[in-house]
Amino acid sequence: QEYSKEAKEKANLKTTLLEINKLAAKYFYAQLKSQAGKVAYDYLKNRELTEETITAFGLGYSNKYSDDLYKYLRTKGYSDDLIAKAGLISIDEQNGVYDKFLNRVMFPIMDVNNRVIGFGGRVMGEGEPKYLNSPETEIFDKSRNLYGLNRARTTRKNYFLICEGYMDVIALHQAGFTNAVASLGTAFTSGHASLIKRYVDEVYL
Repeated sequence: QEYSKEAKEKANLKTTLLEINKLAAKYFYAQLKSQAGKVAYDYLKNRELTEETITAFGLGYSNKYSDDLYKYLRTKGYSDDLIAKAGLISIDEQNGVYDKFLNRVMFPIMDVNNRVIGFGGRVMGEGEPKYLNSPETEIFDKSRNLYGLNRARTTRKNYFLICEGYMDVIALHQAGFTNAVASLGTAFTSGHASLIKRYVDEVYL
């Protein structure tokens, strides 16, 4: 009974984190289409991405201000603790609560069932790090997920193209190579290999 209680709590937490991430992805997408997101939208257009591609991959923008997403998620009834567990905010004594992703083009990372499990963000202009990923959470394990796999798994081809980053995957998909995936800014693991083996038996690096 004790175990089932723990298991139930864990399942409930995962469901809640998925809800929070889904809301965050919608928020980032809306930001991209707003005046505040023009810098990010122009960046994507300069990389020659079409409107269809931007929508298909759910690309977004996290603006320059330090707690917009946090405030938005609070209005939806989520606690600081839950938003932190989703990996979307940082909390420290000096600065208080602030959004983890600031002034970045946002790439939602989805699992094979098209659920948003994390985010990658590319900074606009100067800033370090250039790319920032969500931390490991109850629903996001970098070593067991591949960017683009939710789309690539439906390809008719019997091999995957493994490339380096988000933009590589997106550009290849837009060009018709819908079997492209990328590891999420991490070393290639046996977990990734096991995942790929479920869908194809050959890869090109």
